[in-house]
Amino acid sequence: MKLRRLAPLLGALVLAACATAPAPAPVAPPPAGAWSPVEVGVRPIDLGIPGGVRLAPGVQFARGFEFVADASSPFHSLSDLQQRNGWFYAVSDAGALFRFRVWQDGATNEPVSVSGFEGRALTLPGGGPIVDKADGDAEGLVVTPAGDLLVSFERKHRIWNYGRARTPRADPAAVPAPDFAFTPNDGMEAISDMRGGWRVAGESGGVWDCTLQGCRVVIAPPAQPIPDSDYRITGMDRDPGGDGFWVVERRFRPPVDVRGRVRRMAPDGTLGPVLIELSLPSTVDNFEGIAAVEHRGGVRLYILSDDNGSARQRTLLLVFDVRD
Repeated sequence: MKLRRLAPLLGALVLAACATAPAPAPVAPPPAGAWSPVEVGVRPIDLGIPGGVRLAPGVQFARGFEFVADASSPFHSLSDLQQRNGWFYAVSDAGALFRFRVWQDGATNEPVSVSGFEGRALTLPGGGPIVDKADGDAEGLVVTPAGDLLVSFERKHRIWNYGRARTPRADPAAVPAPDFAFTPNDGMEAISDMRGGWRVAGESGGVWDCTLQGCRVVIAPPAQPIPDSDYRITGMDRDPGGDGFWVVERRFRPPVDVRGRVRRMAPDGTLGPVLIELSLPSTVDNFEGIAAVEHRGGVRLYILSDDNGSARQRTLLLVFDVRD
């Protein structure tokens, strides 16, 4: 989901103090049908000014990266993140799919660099290009254990299966999605694989478990949709060490209170204590994606921000290690 109101505020409070690296040369939008290189600059970042970061015991910040792309690049407005077989996959709410690699130090296992950026356009059933924003507002993705790439969309709410993530097909097939009347811009923001299917969370509330046979309600949507001024789930990934899930939540309260946080979700949909909270004056942006990867007996979490296609926001990848 785009938060247009957020852009000038984040620009004034975050970017004014953080110089951005020079943007790379413009690149063409990624074509459909093949992975194509995308030029993206990468610069290391930290958690910024103290005071806005709260980490629970057992949680440690490992590394941060800012992705910098020219204004004409398609590498903006990234809405979700997933790691499978050495690749990180991301979708944009402009109908594009990207992948890249995060490299670790062989001795310390610390994340040290990001490279190999590639992109391709998502397509409509039948293989046609996405030209309408309402058709291409991708908000969530998941790679199933079988290797299939599922993408959830809002505005026109549906979930499509693009086949193998490494070589997505041009002709996606619809799979079951929650039978609920989402508002146009508050849809299936988060999706994760689960045993036998996939779990979906609505941005304004509600959790569903889906299989090829249909979806069942886990947590019913509230009578009054959760507003932007309260925390709302914007990304979700399965816990590699158990049956639950990891979720990233976002909150915005005018004029300047922008926050993101990370929690566990139990199989029954209940949320655990806050383990990571990010707010001003420390490093923060519009976090919408999370990937959970098993790491040294714990979990390594990657959270990704959506820059809304605005020069006043940033695309950030923050990495945290969690040990019980």
